[in-house]
Amino acid sequence: METKRTKYDTNPLDPDYVRQTEEVWSGDDSGPGTRELEGATREVGSSLDEGARSNVYSEAPTRTFDTPPVDSPYPSVFVPPTYSPPTPYQATPYLPPQVNLRPTSRPVAGVGLPEKWAVILPYAPFYIGVVASLIELFLVPRKELKVRFHAAQGLALHIAILVVQTLFGVVGAITDSSIGGNLFKFAATIFLIISMIRVWKGEPHRIAPISEPAQWLNERIEPRNKS
Repeated sequence: METKRTKYDTNPLDPDYVRQTEEVWSGDDSGPGTRELEGATREVGSSLDEGARSNVYSEAPTRTFDTPPVDSPYPSVFVPPTYSPPTPYQATPYLPPQVNLRPTSRPVAGVGLPEKWAVILPYAPFYIGVVASLIELFLVPRKELKVRFHAAQGLALHIAILVVQTLFGVVGAITDSSIGGNLFKFAATIFLIISMIRVWKGEPHRIAPISEPAQWLNERIEPRNKS
């Protein structure tokens, strides 16, 4: 039975393919075709900008800078942005609390002297401080920290002064001149008086060069009064 074929069932390899195709398209006039328009075309009215359109050089397509201003530099893309450093941190200075270290008039255990006298006597010049320091270290108990501290420091200071005076005495005997020894004795006396005034006012008074010898004396000399 032969299969029913339509006009679209064509074989491109068929020798009659071209002829059959022309017959199909030439014979099919059922669809709408193109229509011819009769008459002249209508002109569009010209506007005011017709002259500008006809002259292509009337306006430049881009803005030109024939004479650029001198005071306006060219903004380069390679210029780094302006860097503003951060505000430095300012720490609030620490202010230690004001503590009143002024010695009082209470009697010191072991010697019975007021505290204000017991802390300044170790710095008294002319060997008075040496005697006062030894008495306080032997009699004042360890619970009196302030009194024993100044007694040990005063004793260490007097020992250092005696050692230096001895050296100046030896040098003076060799050179037959006592000017250096006298000047040192005067300076040491002034320093002892200043130490007494500072301790009397309650100001911190710690002599760093003799801190270790003073601590050694305070630890080695045992008080007779343990309480």
